[in-house]
Amino acid sequence: MKTVQDLLYRVDIDGVIGKTSTEVVAVIFDSRNVIKNSMYVAKKGILYDGHDFISQAIEYGAQSIVCEQLPLHRIKGIVYVLVSNSSKALGIIASNFYNNPSSQLTLVGVTGTNGKTTISSLLYELFSKEGYVSGLLSTVKICYDKKILNTTLTTPDSVTINKHLRLMLDAGVSHCFMEVSSHGLAQFRLEGLTFSGGIFSNITHDHLDYHGDFKSYRDVKKLFFDGLQKTAFALTNLDDKNGSFMLQNTRAKKYSYATNHNADYQIKILECEFSGMLLRIQSQEVWTKLIGKFNSQNLIAVYGTAILLGMKPLDILKRISDLNSVDGRFQIFQTSNKVTIVIDYAHTPDALESVLKTINIIRTRNESLITVVGCGGNRDQEKRPLIGKLAVELSDKVIFTSDNPRDEEPSIILSEIIKGVPAEHFKKVLKITLREEAIAMAGQLAKEGDIVLIAGKGHETYQEIKGEKIPFNDMKTAKYFFKD
Repeated sequence: MKTVQDLLYRVDIDGVIGKTSTEVVAVIFDSRNVIKNSMYVAKKGILYDGHDFISQAIEYGAQSIVCEQLPLHRIKGIVYVLVSNSSKALGIIASNFYNNPSSQLTLVGVTGTNGKTTISSLLYELFSKEGYVSGLLSTVKICYDKKILNTTLTTPDSVTINKHLRLMLDAGVSHCFMEVSSHGLAQFRLEGLTFSGGIFSNITHDHLDYHGDFKSYRDVKKLFFDGLQKTAFALTNLDDKNGSFMLQNTRAKKYSYATNHNADYQIKILECEFSGMLLRIQSQEVWTKLIGKFNSQNLIAVYGTAILLGMKPLDILKRISDLNSVDGRFQIFQTSNKVTIVIDYAHTPDALESVLKTINIIRTRNESLITVVGCGGNRDQEKRPLIGKLAVELSDKVIFTSDNPRDEEPSIILSEIIKGVPAEHFKKVLKITLREEAIAMAGQLAKEGDIVLIAGKGHETYQEIKGEKIPFNDMKTAKYFFKD
């Protein structure tokens, strides 16, 4: 059983009222989930301030309170811990509660705008196939001990992270690969974790609705590398202009990968088609089922990481040829009349451009490329016209439709996407608000040999509309409307 004193190890404390010998059975930051003898951490969030629910937490049985402001009316017998930043404190407290699991396994974080899910998932698959007991914390799922848990957050809260890391350790996991989001960094969800290594994929236009501007978004990503210990490694993508910047102040050992620059780990595409790519990694050739320059960058990041974690080069190359595409990342199926359908999560301008350029490199130009795409509601509005412009310039026909409209009217989102479409491309465009109808229309328009890209949602199994998550899956919908 842990005590308040145990949980406050390494926490910056401004003051304590009460007995730190008080026992703690759980660490909770949502007052609705408080149980008897738990510690309630009052955080200031975007919509709510946890300090407003301290009395409720005590009523539900909390015996210790961590807060940035002491309540005016304090109750005798309750322990109050004053800190300057509750979110930071929560990460360290959660780690202490679960006996600091991240320090007892090899934890590797992957951050960047695009590629986080693919890199972390491929590392998990590669190490698992090579016989390591591995874990995965990703946007798509959490995996360990033959368990697959669905998730919606790229980086879960501090308590959830440490809980799963503890369960992974108990299951014998030696290596865990984890996506690290800018939101998670900004909200201190990784505080208290010990990383053995960090990977930077790239950084492009995304999440500016939350971070305000690109510089702030970039600088938050850099915090991850600034916090790595000198015993860790930091692996960066030199093809990205911010790749070197990310490692400027890191104490970790610095390494690099690239397709276009001299780097510690280099890769070159020799052949590319819809069935896969022939690659040269360092001096060795290898065939992979993955497709596109963006995936070659993902694979060289995986290769470099595996080397840094002690795997032999030939063993890595052998496994790379067996790796499969991650759910919703350039997933392909073909109909009997040879229409090729590509499902991809691309929802940023850079990701969409990469996918469309990859398709255009492979295609013969004797067919049409039809793109179905939209933009999410209540998110970065600046990227909407950019998505519109790229889609029409790199496709033969485009159907603009809903993504996750959330609380916005889909018609308004579509009108903002259309603003980016040059007048000479208007004739290429259709606007169909309902995503299911848009995919059905693509099925009607596609002729033998055509290519259809359905972008933006990838692995997601729902549409978020007016606060409700309605079941929806691009792959299932496409297979229904493109059936023979």
